[in-house]
Amino acid sequence: MSEIEVIKGEIFNDHRGQISSLNSFKFGEVERYYFIHHPDPKVIRGWHAHQFEKKWFQCVKGSFTMAFVKIDDWDAPSKDLKAEIFEISEETSEVICLPMGYANCIKAHDKDSVLMVFSGKRIPEAYEDSWRYDANNWVDWSQI
Repeated sequence: MSEIEVIKGEIFNDHRGQISSLNSFKFGEVERYYFIHHPDPKVIRGWHAHQFEKKWFQCVKGSFTMAFVKIDDWDAPSKDLKAEIFEISEETSEVICLPMGYANCIKAHDKDSVLMVFSGKRIPEAYEDSWRYDANNWVDWSQI
């Protein structure tokens, strides 16, 4: 069973407009947040991993495919790791909660898509726990 959690939110529409909420999302572990502006859908962003940092992802514009793998060996991870694939878009109100110990890789489907990322660690602590791997590992992005 996956350790990755999807927190579902709500979307309310009426003649005044739309309200998107995530009433069950608790910010207790969040230390900071940032936005990833993804101007070109041809660019793959990742793999980026943290042994001790938890992340939460919410799409605020456009849509993304997100792939996650649990790292088995930080210096030389297995080439056979199985990626878990998630779709996220501005059309749904949800947050994907990624536990520590995972790598993430993202691909936007729409030009100028925006992803909001919440982090469980502050800088420089996050920089000291930053691992990068080739974007071609674990997923054939040409099929997505």
